[in-house]
Amino acid sequence: MTLTHTAFFGDGDQEFALTDTMIAELERLADLGIGALYLRAVNMQFRLADLIEIIRLGLIGGGTAPERAAQLVDTYARNQPIDNLYPLALDILDARWGGAVPEETETPAEEAAE
Repeated sequence: MTLTHTAFFGDGDQEFALTDTMIAELERLADLGIGALYLRAVNMQFRLADLIEIIRLGLIGGGTAPERAAQLVDTYARNQPIDNLYPLALDILDARWGGAVPEETETPAEEAAE
């Protein structure tokens, strides 16, 4: 189990992680605790700014330089369909909330066939 989430975003696969420091910043920006923010996201009561900040701070927590994270978000998150942003933001939150289970590269049926 890991607290990071890997997904294609922008120009390639990116690592996302909401570290304690990034959560503190997210709470400050949203003026809301992480539990309430998570519930707001799960219940689809989020603000667009919530999604964008979750993605940006997740990039920074995952090791992307802050300037590059801002550039990626400005280019690939702003003025995009919310339906593209919501699953990514929720996956980032879920990875920190309950841990992300690494995806298997092969299914059991594929392994048995080898």
